[in-house]
Amino acid sequence: MSERVTLVAYLQAKPGKEPELVDTLLSLVGPTRQEAGCIDYHLHRSNEDPRRFMFYKNWHSKRDLDDHLAQTHLVPLLSRADELLDGEVELEMFTMLSEATD
Repeated sequence: MSERVTLVAYLQAKPGKEPELVDTLLSLVGPTRQEAGCIDYHLHRSNEDPRRFMFYKNWHSKRDLDDHLAQTHLVPLLSRADELLDGEVELEMFTMLSEATD
């Protein structure tokens, strides 16, 4: 069995761009959950900072995650990053040690 991986991504909306960013980020959830290798994919908003968002993503393998990052349904976010995001996307990768519940 492949080593399962988790990616945590933090995004900061530009002031006033929160509604557009939320719509864009939510549009990624359905298609991503349908991808081969996706265990789960969840979008969160910070309770302390309404402009800060976090994706929590679990994948069956690093290859599945790499395939995800090349998907065309990410284009709406990537093509508007300069307009919607305040700074770079922060990424942190983890290796899943506990068993997934899928």
